[in-house]
Parts: sequence; C-alpha cells; structure tokens
Amino acid sequence: MLERKPLKARTQVTFVLPEDDPAGPVSVVGDFNHWNPAAHPLQSRGDGTRAVTVTLPSHSAHAFRYLASGDYWFNDEHADSHDGTNSRHHT
Repeated sequence: MLERKPLKARTQVTFVLPEDDPAGPVSVVGDFNHWNPAAHPLQSRGDGTRAVTVTLPSHSAHAFRYLASGDYWFNDEHADSHDGTNSRHHT
C-alpha cells in the first residue's frame, strides 16, 4: 500500500506492508534509489505494519519493487500501475 503526503514541490511516499508478510526484512528498491536494497528498509510502525518513507519530486512516476530475504522480489498489488515487471507509482 502507498500513502502520500504532498509538500511544496515534493511528495512523501510511504511504502507500507504487513508486519510479518513476508517474514523477515524487506526493502523497497526502485529507480529513485538506484535499485539499492540497503537504501530503504521497511521498519515496524507498531500497528501491525512496517513502512519506509521516501521524498520524491511531485508530478513524477517511478518504478519499484520490494525485496525480501531469500532474494524474493515482489510487486505492490496496490500500486498505481504495473509495467510488466515492476510496480509504478505517481506523485
């Protein structure tokens, strides 16, 4: 799930997943962080979910996926769209 908070010329995008599905650590990777799995690991929010917030330029689109332990890549079913391989979000 994606949560958005508009700022002046940027948008804070929060990537949210259930706390334990999939089990183990998960990162969001995408063109906004050069597909670096260490850049944005999701952290527990204490409400049964885990999340990470990334600030991106407003009126832009980005490709992303999640990477879980065991080299398990997966898409966000609630993304704005999909390009065949990746989830896409629009700010």
